[in-house]
Amino acid sequence: MANRPVCQVIETLDDIEAGMRALKRKCPHMRRALALAGLPPLRRNPRGFEGLARIVVGQQVSVAAASAIWARVAAVVRPVTPERMAALSEASLRACGLSRPKIVTLTKLAEHLAADGDWLPGLAAANDETVRELLTALPGIGPWTADIYLMFCLGRPDSFAPGDLALQVSAQKLMALEERPSADELARIAAARWRPWRGVAARMLWAYYAHQKRAGAKGAQPL
Repeated sequence: MANRPVCQVIETLDDIEAGMRALKRKCPHMRRALALAGLPPLRRNPRGFEGLARIVVGQQVSVAAASAIWARVAAVVRPVTPERMAALSEASLRACGLSRPKIVTLTKLAEHLAADGDWLPGLAAANDETVRELLTALPGIGPWTADIYLMFCLGRPDSFAPGDLALQVSAQKLMALEERPSADELARIAAARWRPWRGVAARMLWAYYAHQKRAGAKGAQPL
């Protein structure tokens, strides 16, 4: 019971604060990250197809670019349902700024869910492992996407994305590691240090990563 999160779903900034209070008590690295970067943002997306599609759109691009592309996608796919997405032409999706691989992924995913019924909202009642297994069985959905869905769409407080490059780089810098940890190594670090608030720790690491990038950019400017 001592390792059980205060909340079952991260829904508000109060939940983020509760997680950070717990993390500060047990991990000096989290204390340092919080002192430098401040409280991390909530970062919640809708459940279901819309939330999953937004994650696909945001893969391997900056937050700003992902938001801009998603705004264009949402404007033409309204409402954002598998049926509406599957009905759009490749040219329409390309005009939104999507790459061909993402167009293929979104189209296949939409067609699959349109034929099978959008059962994604029902995943809110499933445990993390079941969610991960069901999502990675979908066309074009890998472990990273499933982990991000668990964190941002379902708000699971102890989910984590060890395969995320920014999390690996952030952990290396924050913990002064000689090398960037692999996905398996970061998963072990997270399990040992940040359970049962790994979802909040991930948000803190992303916030620290952004802080370090801003600090580096400022340092590179001429006096």
